[in-house]
Amino acid sequence: MIKTYFYEDSERKIYSDVDLGRKDEYLASPENLLWVDVFNCDDLELNYIGKVFNFHPLAIEDCLQLSPRAKVDKYDGYFFFVFHALHYDEEGEDEITTSELDVFLGQNYIVTIHKRPLAAVGKVVKQCLKHHALMDRGPDYLIYSIVDAIVDDYFPIIDRIGERIDELEDELYINPAQEITDEILSLKRTTLLLRKVVLPQRRIFASVGGRYSFTVRPENQPFYMDLADHLERIIDATDTYRDLVNNALDSFFSVLSGRTNEVIRVLTIISTIMMPLTFITGLFGMNVPLPLPEHVSSFWVIVLGSGIISASMLWFFTKKLWI
Repeated sequence: MIKTYFYEDSERKIYSDVDLGRKDEYLASPENLLWVDVFNCDDLELNYIGKVFNFHPLAIEDCLQLSPRAKVDKYDGYFFFVFHALHYDEEGEDEITTSELDVFLGQNYIVTIHKRPLAAVGKVVKQCLKHHALMDRGPDYLIYSIVDAIVDDYFPIIDRIGERIDELEDELYINPAQEITDEILSLKRTTLLLRKVVLPQRRIFASVGGRYSFTVRPENQPFYMDLADHLERIIDATDTYRDLVNNALDSFFSVLSGRTNEVIRVLTIISTIMMPLTFITGLFGMNVPLPLPEHVSSFWVIVLGSGIISASMLWFFTKKLWI
């Protein structure tokens, strides 16, 4: 599906669903802005957009294939971006998934391409239709608005991961069960994927005036600096959570090892105490005559001796602080 939004600067008005056949007419004035949003599209629609704007075939090919990393490529007369939105479902099979957003940035147009509707794009569309201020500031500000909405959706995910780590640390020493291991591994995968998505995007916006950056109007640069700061905060939080999860995993194995050693120590003490008793009962169980067989209490003497031996060993283990 192809949706179009055209900002006519002279009229200070936004038109939707305009005819792309008049693209050159719309873009005749550098103050005008054309936004083409393509979603749930097929190859024919993408190729059509590529012909209308004369996009490079390699850029169209990138739109047809999933790109695992955010990037910016410079072509003749426009820039091509790849961003990623995140979808978080704690109860789903895949806890966190990504949606790719491809963006073409020209002098006075942008083209956004995504496989499924994105909440961030829909939010910006509503703001544009409500007021023309977003499109009046140029295409670079419009891209900022879209990416900023995507980044804002990262923060609830970060907050929820922090809450889960706190719950994990509380549960770790109370009930170190198999579910704890599953939770730790799930958090490790989530933090790694989050870092993999956010880190390349931070590099794009880290230095707007740098060599590998794109054209940004001076009045819009403070917004990109703020966006880079948000991404930096997310990266810092992700690195912190990754370290906390790794520490939690080490603590889990330490607690598990300590409890295992405790069980082994108890079993070892029981086995050690039973050894002399087993020897005595085994010895007199091989048709060996009991001492003082004519004495009525000979059996109880052996039982009492075995009890004394066991009590003496328990006293010795306690004195050595082994139990």
